[in-house]
Amino acid sequence: MFHLRGVGSFIRRLLHNNVPANRDQILDQLRICSTEDHIFDVVGKNKAKLTLNHVSLAVKMLWHFQKEKPQLLRTVQLIKSHPEFLTLRILAENKIALMDDLVLVDLLYSFLRLNVEPHDSLVQQLVSEGWLRLDKLPMASLSKFAICLTDQQLQQSSLMGQITNIVDQKLSSINDARILTTLLISISSLVSPRLRDALVSRADVLLGVMDQSHYNNMRRVVQFLRNIKYGHRPLLEKCNQILLHNIPRLNAENISIFLGLYQSLQFNNCDFRLAVKQRLMELIDSSTDPFSFTKLFAALAPMASQESRDGLESTALLLADEFSAQQALAIAETLEEIQSRNLSLINKIVSVIQRNLDVYKPVEIARIVQALYLLRYQNPELFIKLRNILLRFLEHSIFPHEVTMLTRVLSMLPSPRLEDSVVSRLDAMVPQCNLNDLSSISVALAKWVRNDTSYRRGTPGKYVRLLQTLNHCGQNRLQTADRLDLLLEDLRYISGEWFEEMLLEQIMATLQRMSEQINWTNVPDLSIFLTRSNFLCVPLMERIADVAIRDIDKIHHSATYATLLPFSVLNYDSERADELYNVCIQRLTPHIGSFDPHLLVLLAYSLAVADSFPEELVKEIFSIDFLGKLDAQLETLPDALNMRIRLRLMELNRAVCLECPEFRVPWFHEGYCQHLQEKGNKLISPVQKQIHKLLGEVLGGFHFVQVAEVTPYFYTVDFECILDKQLQPLPYGEPRTLQIFDKGKIHWGLSSQEKDRNELPPGAQRVAINFLDFKSFCKNSHHIRGDALMTKRHLEILGYRVVQIPHFEWNSMELSTLDAWKEYLKKKIFTERLP
Repeated sequence: MFHLRGVGSFIRRLLHNNVPANRDQILDQLRICSTEDHIFDVVGKNKAKLTLNHVSLAVKMLWHFQKEKPQLLRTVQLIKSHPEFLTLRILAENKIALMDDLVLVDLLYSFLRLNVEPHDSLVQQLVSEGWLRLDKLPMASLSKFAICLTDQQLQQSSLMGQITNIVDQKLSSINDARILTTLLISISSLVSPRLRDALVSRADVLLGVMDQSHYNNMRRVVQFLRNIKYGHRPLLEKCNQILLHNIPRLNAENISIFLGLYQSLQFNNCDFRLAVKQRLMELIDSSTDPFSFTKLFAALAPMASQESRDGLESTALLLADEFSAQQALAIAETLEEIQSRNLSLINKIVSVIQRNLDVYKPVEIARIVQALYLLRYQNPELFIKLRNILLRFLEHSIFPHEVTMLTRVLSMLPSPRLEDSVVSRLDAMVPQCNLNDLSSISVALAKWVRNDTSYRRGTPGKYVRLLQTLNHCGQNRLQTADRLDLLLEDLRYISGEWFEEMLLEQIMATLQRMSEQINWTNVPDLSIFLTRSNFLCVPLMERIADVAIRDIDKIHHSATYATLLPFSVLNYDSERADELYNVCIQRLTPHIGSFDPHLLVLLAYSLAVADSFPEELVKEIFSIDFLGKLDAQLETLPDALNMRIRLRLMELNRAVCLECPEFRVPWFHEGYCQHLQEKGNKLISPVQKQIHKLLGEVLGGFHFVQVAEVTPYFYTVDFECILDKQLQPLPYGEPRTLQIFDKGKIHWGLSSQEKDRNELPPGAQRVAINFLDFKSFCKNSHHIRGDALMTKRHLEILGYRVVQIPHFEWNSMELSTLDAWKEYLKKKIFTERLP
């Protein structure tokens, strides 16, 4: 009877929920587990019975539970230290040969996510087995396997090279945007220019047909472009348009990531910044934990109003004690970016940083030093401690970029001399540095030379040897350079006296040697470098013009600004330059409405410098709708860029009013210019003081010359005098004397629009006398720059005869006596006017 009852009970269990008799009970138990502890309990009770399926499911579920938790609530370390997790690792390692391809990759991925070290024998054997099966892996598994290699810092391994080759061969068969974008990140350091273009093209196609709610695909595409340092505008704009549809779904962390990626690619989109600013404001009330608030603060504070910044800083002060080491660093860097003067918050954040100094990596210590230095934070004891940490890191670093970074920030800190250990490390690493690194090291050396008191008594050999090594390595890199794109990347941020004095001419010669490699893809970057260097190289300018004219349809319309910039700034005029202006204007005109407002202002200003005023462009900029959109965008931009754009808009407004009155654009910058006058002082050089004194003698007294005269439309001329029709000076009613130069400054007066400008006698002329220092000329010649020429043009429209005194004439050997200077001024001022 009991036997029959037992059989009946068994049959009922089999029939319950139609479960077959051969159902795997361990799998069933694992599937209903709701916590990690339940999984480990099942594993512990069934160790001897666990199969590959059991191990695979248990490990995947462990990672799934962790993935579902917020970052701060994950307990990966507890899982990793659990004894039954070791059981799973051992069983997995013993069953690798039995795994199919999908299980193999999935297990590797899960174990790495659960922080099993890359050097662990389990991980190494899984990677080795995956390598053997590489050609058979489906693309989904291949992309996940590539992620695993990236997690192990194997992006440049031969194994990743094989994956890159497979992707190249099978690219056309990849139809899943998630698979492709994942692979893009993994193989980004190994793609050739040809494969790069193919990947960009395929990503463009897949983004066009995918579900646009998957914004992580766009993030990976933008990250790929950042990794390969390729700002492909069409693809960036497509990603941005998709991203704009997802703004309501983004949190502060997502937004912070995209802002960082855009910044590194120098992609600034007005619509995106306005949308994320609004979204971040909405997230303020819900971002109350340290993690989400830190992301919010870093993203929102730089574009927020002062009132919003004050509120954010108050919240940061309340949360400060809860910040982790990395969160405190992020807050400190943001405070530096917005130039905060909230000493209570700064001191609180610094105290958190000090408590965590032993956990920071070299790059983080460098960022801390830079942030505190730029905040002008005063704490000698802390800076001594930071300097010792930097020295320790520098003495043991083996990476050129890290040595350069540590050297640069070390030079920010006060020090009587350069330690021999630093010299030794630099001697060893300089031959491996690129041009940008060499330039950074040279700037640091210059600071040490100025601060080292022993240097003033003699020339220490250590500085001389290092500078000689820098020069040799820089020249050697230029002599052996054979790829223009790599050289331009090297030159992207290079600057400083060493670069200008020692390498600039050789760089120009190298660029000319590579002129056949100039094409439509690198023309904008080359043009930007020429503009920054202020070096007029005619062969390169002609080559740029030829390439741009031929391939203007391939150049993105927004890149016309960069392409035209050196021609405008350096005042390069030729038949090819004129043709280039024409084709660029034709290229950009249909796209005026899609330009970012601030970029359109910069573009129009650069054209105005070159005396070019496309009517459609001018009317767009001075429309009510555009100016409203520009105002909204300016509120989101960094303060320095904001001020620059406002100044350029004023200068453009002035140029249009003076040169194109037929456009009927009103002059609306009177108040802005008056504000600049009230708040600013212009430094006066010793040469200008000298010229003022001599002008008093040449003209017959100081009452015949006005100093720092403000003209209509707010140009300030160094000196002004009035000559009658016999070229005799006329006196001013209230002459300005040398008192104007007290303490080396000019004090701005009333706007000349408000002053009573006396009518000139018949035949009289106003003469504007301006001293042109080196900034008004190209670096390698006496060729005048475009902005100085535009000033002269505008003053002439205002009725002045313009006398320009170039620094190289005034300071020449020919004018080395007072009589020679006075004769020079007489010749300049009293020359008959041209008809």
